[in-house]
Amino acid sequence: MPAILAPRREVMVNDCLIFGQAGRTPPPTSERILNETRMAGHSQFKNIMHRKGRQDAQKSKLFGKLAREITVAAKMGLPDPAMNARLRAAIIAARQENMSKDSIDRAVKKAIGSEGENYDEIRYEGYGPGGVAVIVEALTDNRNRAASDIRSYFTKSGGNLGETGSVSFMFDRTGVIEYDSSAASDDAVLDAAIEAGADDVISGESGHEIYASPESYREVAKALEARFGEPRKAALTWKPQNTVAVDDETGEKLLKLIDMLNEHDDVQNVFANFEVSDALMAKMGG
Repeated sequence: MPAILAPRREVMVNDCLIFGQAGRTPPPTSERILNETRMAGHSQFKNIMHRKGRQDAQKSKLFGKLAREITVAAKMGLPDPAMNARLRAAIIAARQENMSKDSIDRAVKKAIGSEGENYDEIRYEGYGPGGVAVIVEALTDNRNRAASDIRSYFTKSGGNLGETGSVSFMFDRTGVIEYDSSAASDDAVLDAAIEAGADDVISGESGHEIYASPESYREVAKALEARFGEPRKAALTWKPQNTVAVDDETGEKLLKLIDMLNEHDDVQNVFANFEVSDALMAKMGG
């Protein structure tokens, strides 16, 4: 604990900040307390504003990625979510992040109009630190930029970008439908999933995950939605066939790589086949 608190004392020692001028007499105790309160309040306010600004920037970046996926999904199929499984999944994801209806509608209309950008769907595959398999899905309007940036992230982290197909054989392409645990009991979800034709169900404290093949995923999602309402997530994903436990040093490098990838505007999803300790997740803010 002292190691954690010591830096804070250095930053927040008000005598150094207020009484740093040579030859100045310290103010009375009551005035000093008032000054300390003001200093602490000012510092806390700036810290809160900085954090809020960063959160707003992250939210804006996320909304941009969600809007891009909605536009691409609508352009590739019908602009009707009832008839377009990918669009429906994209809209559900946007709603879960509290994206406004107007923003969702604008993203759909961009696909119909002529002003919409053209994006290429690209899948990058490679190995991160410790030889962990990583799949990156991107939507980009500049293939060269995206490839160069993503390759550099892998290289900087001690990994390497491979050819398409170099790691995807270690994953299963599958549809996943997720519900909160409060949506229904484990047995009710299991029964409904079996009846709908799902392949697997995992239930726990964090909720229910129902898996289905890419071919049957949309019909399974429809059946479950009719039973339990709109899911918190419905999407095609890359599910690792096996996971590899890594030590904390390697795990920290991997999590930093994934953070860098997710920060890139063109990157939509990142998948990997590793496990890290709870202690590392807590340290990294996960």
